[in-house]
Order: sequence, then C-alpha cells, then structure tokens
Amino acid sequence: MSNYTPAELQAVVKAPMMVGLSVALVDIGIVSTAMEAAAMSKQIAAAAEKYPANAIIQAAFSEAALKRDEAKLEKPDIKPEDVQSGAMVDHAIADIAAALTAVAGKASEAEIAEYKQFIYDCGVAVAAAAGEGLFGLGRSKISTAEAATLARFKVALGL
Repeated sequence: MSNYTPAELQAVVKAPMMVGLSVALVDIGIVSTAMEAAAMSKQIAAAAEKYPANAIIQAAFSEAALKRDEAKLEKPDIKPEDVQSGAMVDHAIADIAAALTAVAGKASEAEIAEYKQFIYDCGVAVAAAAGEGLFGLGRSKISTAEAATLARFKVALGL
C-alpha cells in the first residue's frame, strides 16, 4: 500500500469500476442493470481472494483497502449525453490509462498483466450477467453493443 499515493489508489480502483459501469450503460434495461450491478460487486468483492499474490489488487481491493477507501471514492459524474454519445466509454479508457500509469514502475509486469485482465474481466462479468433487452431475458447474454465496448477495452488494455 505504501507504494501508492491516495490518488494512484483511486485511479486503480476507478478503472475496473468505470469499465463495468460503461458496459452496463451501453445496453440499459430495468432488470438487467440490477443484475449487472450485482455481477460487478461480486467481481470487486472477490478480487483480493482471486489474486492473493497481486500487490496492486491487494492494495486497492482487499477488504481493509475497500473499507479504508469507501468514503473517499469519487462518485462518477455521469451525464445522459455521455452515455448516449459513447463518451462514457472514452472516459473509461482514459481511466484505464490513468490506472496503468499509476502502477507503472511500482508493480511487476506479471502483476500489471493480471490487473489488466481483472479490469477486462469486470467488463465481461457485467456483459454476461443479463441477456439483451429491457428485462435482461434475451437469448444473447452479451449484446452487440456490449461486445463492441469490450473490444475497445481489450485494445486499450493491450490484451
């Protein structure tokens, strides 16, 4: 934890959150959005356990870190026009870049690779949480819009 400033830790936490939120908002539905939020929460809650040897994830997503930083996390400033125009995805890509800058030189390449995969997996978990349509009951779990958004994130993460 001492390797990272509070601002850097904020960036590390924000990137996967914004990726998940962006994926959820490209295909909004009444029930599906709730299912996707639950999937995102599950990913974040399980991060420290899934990556016990990753110093980045432990510093930002361990139970102690989440409790410490809960009150300090900035609430995202989401504007309807950003969701409709796709600018929210651009903002999430900028958040990815900021997070990767924060960990550069402070973590091993293996830890950074795992962290990148974790960010992407957050988006995939959200996309796969519900089917297409208003109630999330559509046949396809990952909509065309979600797949396109995930593809953009994959490029931004260098995966």
